[in-house]
Amino acid sequence: MLRAATRVRFVACSGATASTSARSALYASLACPTEPQRAPEDEEGPSKAKAEPPDTARRSRRPPEGLSPAELRAELRSFMPERVAEEEAAAPVSDWRAVVEQQRALQAAPGWSPSTLTDSFGRVHSYLRISLTERCNLRCLYCMPEDGVDLTPSPDLLSAEEVMRVARLFVAAGVTKIRLTGGEPTLRPDLVDIVGRLAALRGVTSVALTSNGIVLGRSLADLRRAGLTHVNISLDTLRPERFLALTRRRGHARVLDAVRLAGELGFDPVKVNVVLMRGVNDDEVGAFAELTRDQPVNVRFIEYMPFDGNVWSDSKVVPYRAAREAVERHVGAPLEALPAPPGEVARNFRAPEHRGSISFITSMTKAFCGDCNRLRIMADGNLKVCLFGANEVSLRDAMRQGATDEELALIVQAAVWRKKAAHAGMFELASTANRAMVKIGG
Repeated sequence: MLRAATRVRFVACSGATASTSARSALYASLACPTEPQRAPEDEEGPSKAKAEPPDTARRSRRPPEGLSPAELRAELRSFMPERVAEEEAAAPVSDWRAVVEQQRALQAAPGWSPSTLTDSFGRVHSYLRISLTERCNLRCLYCMPEDGVDLTPSPDLLSAEEVMRVARLFVAAGVTKIRLTGGEPTLRPDLVDIVGRLAALRGVTSVALTSNGIVLGRSLADLRRAGLTHVNISLDTLRPERFLALTRRRGHARVLDAVRLAGELGFDPVKVNVVLMRGVNDDEVGAFAELTRDQPVNVRFIEYMPFDGNVWSDSKVVPYRAAREAVERHVGAPLEALPAPPGEVARNFRAPEHRGSISFITSMTKAFCGDCNRLRIMADGNLKVCLFGANEVSLRDAMRQGATDEELALIVQAAVWRKKAAHAGMFELASTANRAMVKIGG
């Protein structure tokens, strides 16, 4: 029996896997190229998204009165105690009491009245993603480092009661949509109960789940009855042998069965997430588009993103423009653009005479930071305001050390206020320390 304080090694290559040579070959195919790197382009050119440099000016004056809301936000970005400027480049915040004290001091500034979930650029965050576990029953190449990850001991993960306390806090502040992720959330035995309790919160309009589909079929009907409104199923290939090589596990047929079952249970659309990797699975774009012909399926092609240990390379990114052209060649006609709701991260289309739809998530070639409305709570209770940002703050520690809900709200407000205008470009991201995707939450 492992002691609670022991860090558990989550070994990527354990259990029933593809052969060592096949696994090595796939990792080699993902290795960084030797030629000079260049950013993939879509029709609007390469991604220009850059994080704004932190304003390190340290001011003690009060902001002038009579400013417009936008002017006040800009002024308040620089009107912060010395501690804030230092924190911009710091490791995760550890002293939550100091953060609370700092936020209370800022509230004395004339005109200071931001909501808990509004950042300094005026973005309102209404979408919360909660990772329920770091464990997963697959070992996908783009998500799990080849040598595995250190799992957080179970006592250090959020309990169901802590998940609900965090959820209530965010819903009270304006969150309307909650998505449960992992790891693989269906490995959590209290998942159905958590979904039911979240769905019952006043103000929540959507409770969604992202799953790899391996064991989803066992509980999907119960999850639907409990109040689950949306489901995303990750599936990067329609070929069983390639599935084994990419995920280092068997179970391809069960994932396809989960997609069909979700449609039968009334999920419309059933979202299928596909991480496209050049030379790995980009030859299946047409086959995935066929899933949308007669089924209520939304296939979502996602650009390959860099995370710790996933051997990212720009040469493996299939940009939106190339993926869209491949779909249009397959269906033999231009795609019809569909309306995008506020905060939508995807570009949505429908092929002629297809029941379902096709989306492209352009994280690398066309960042959508300007409309970002999402925040993340990781399984260990850390709040992450940007998927690619390194700064985190532990809500778990604050809760377990006696923080009140009012104090937790101030901690969240401080983190959200410091959210940057945009994440860095793809090459900067590739060289920046971040968690493995399995530990962040998909």
